[in-house]
Amino acid sequence: MRTVRFGPDASAAGIRALAPRPRAVEDEVRMIIDEVRAGGDAAVRRLTERFDRAALAPESLLVPLHEIEAAVSTLEPAVLSGLRTAIANVTRVAEAALREEPVRVELPERQVVEIAEVPVRRAAAYVPGGRAPYPSTVVMCATVARTAGVDELAVCAPPGPEGRAHPTILAACALCGVTEVYRMGGAQAIAALACGTETIDQVDVIVGPGNAYVTEAKRQVTGQVGIDGLAGPSELVVVATPGAEHALLALDLLAQAEHGDSSLVAAISPDPQLLDMIVEEVERLAPERPTAADAPFAAVLVDDAPAALRLADEIAPEHLQLAGPEAERLAGKVRSAGCVFVGRDAATAFGDYVAGSNHVLPTGGAARYASALSPATFRRRMARVSLPPGAAARLAPHGAAVARAEGFEVHGESMERRA
Repeated sequence: MRTVRFGPDASAAGIRALAPRPRAVEDEVRMIIDEVRAGGDAAVRRLTERFDRAALAPESLLVPLHEIEAAVSTLEPAVLSGLRTAIANVTRVAEAALREEPVRVELPERQVVEIAEVPVRRAAAYVPGGRAPYPSTVVMCATVARTAGVDELAVCAPPGPEGRAHPTILAACALCGVTEVYRMGGAQAIAALACGTETIDQVDVIVGPGNAYVTEAKRQVTGQVGIDGLAGPSELVVVATPGAEHALLALDLLAQAEHGDSSLVAAISPDPQLLDMIVEEVERLAPERPTAADAPFAAVLVDDAPAALRLADEIAPEHLQLAGPEAERLAGKVRSAGCVFVGRDAATAFGDYVAGSNHVLPTGGAARYASALSPATFRRRMARVSLPPGAAARLAPHGAAVARAEGFEVHGESMERRA
């Protein structure tokens, strides 16, 4: 890892600048989306062969149900147990976030407004290919969509060189009750889900992380479909105060660096000795762990624990770990983080897999305004308005006056006719 030291004058912008900017792919993605919109299935297959080096036969985009179900038997027992644990825990957390009953508001003029949450009809989850299959992303997306009440969920993932869907992905789909899986990835997959093809029905919402092409494609189809957010490289900020175990924190930082060279990891501490120990341990362990890529590592010395938290809030990281008694006491003051991990044993890696929280999180500073994937991503709020006898007469004069002030005469007439 590339360690860069910062002092108390460090800024969020300066720390974020360590991570390389993503490659500009806007024009390439626009051409891919246009090609899929015009060419449908044939374009998806052609682009899959070009980008994934996988030739797909006609009618083979959709994975047969028997292949999905049979994939469970290919899992090692420990992996099967781990996925079942993740599914159970993510489901419990998602259920706790679900609001089923409408909120009923009775207003002074006796009209009633009910705020109801209703699920979208059809959604899709993109599962990255990357260095290896990501069954955990299937769990995070599919479990929450099912809990939210989505009628139909499609999952897509890049096929392997032989055009086969990875059996671990299929097994995770089977365990999550997903029966609609497509062998496709990249921007062409996002385009097919957003536009629809001969084989793939258009969806209402697309969720899941991906590379720069996937993220740009999601940006370009936003408005045609809903999305969960624009995922960037993974991030971890550790705020460490005296009493934190430097060896564990170093391992946590290296674990998050496994996501790639563009990942951003940082340790912020008011204790110079603790910070030095974290840096030394990271630099000692990194050569022995080749999966921990050459990600930038910011080591930031600040004046005190509140200053550390203020800087972390300005960075608004995807993951924030608070370690050490003083840092842990500040957990309730965190305003901007995708997910907060508090205490010695609350490693970010647990959240990536089995803790029950979701690992589809806002990145790139979006945690200032965006949230983790949850049932709310797949549901929309809808007001139901009813006016009992007499309410229209009381409201019409007020509404008609405002309508006419805006130049909408017939709006006023529409209300007054019911008075």
